[in-house]
Amino acid sequence: MLTGDQVGVLLADLMAQKGARVIANSIVSEDLSQLAEHHGIGYQQTLTGFKWISKVANLDYGYEEALGYCVDPHYTPDKDGITAALLIAELASELKAKGKTLGDELARLASLFGESATGQVSIRVSDLSQITKVMAALRNQPPAEILGSDVLVEDYLEKTGTKKTDALIFTGSSLRVIFRPSGTEPKLKCYLQFKGADSQKKLSELANWAKELIAELS
Repeated sequence: MLTGDQVGVLLADLMAQKGARVIANSIVSEDLSQLAEHHGIGYQQTLTGFKWISKVANLDYGYEEALGYCVDPHYTPDKDGITAALLIAELASELKAKGKTLGDELARLASLFGESATGQVSIRVSDLSQITKVMAALRNQPPAEILGSDVLVEDYLEKTGTKKTDALIFTGSSLRVIFRPSGTEPKLKCYLQFKGADSQKKLSELANWAKELIAELS
């Protein structure tokens, strides 16, 4: 099964080849900046949700890791699974005619932009104050390192305007971890991203780290 980010990256490259000039995705999705630079097109990260992605000026393609894809914003300026599914099917068909698969295409993109893996850890609560408690603890004593890698923290509550939201992003040399309360469910979500060799193994280690930290702070 492909992840939301894997489908998102496949479609991003496909749309760029089809002439897209501006692509975008949410802060909790995979960074497409290298892919955009490779194709010489614009790229923008937005807050989570298509109410933000669809507002990107001159958008030609946008996605978020939660299986939302906007492949024809001039006709449908929102996530549209039907059209996205048709494009993925078309890509799979073209690859099959060459004796290749979607997995082979992901491997090709990894050879260009580096191996990467993304995932998510989330906890469902019955008391929303538990989420507030964990976020407050992370702000008061943010981890200085994750899996031995020094990290910098970015607090999106300190931003202004449309960038302001309740989210903390920890960034290291090869990893990225985002903590945010869900906007639709009683959940605390932790998005995990690792770029580099043994990315799947490192992603598993990141998931264990996140689970242990959340349990400790809850």
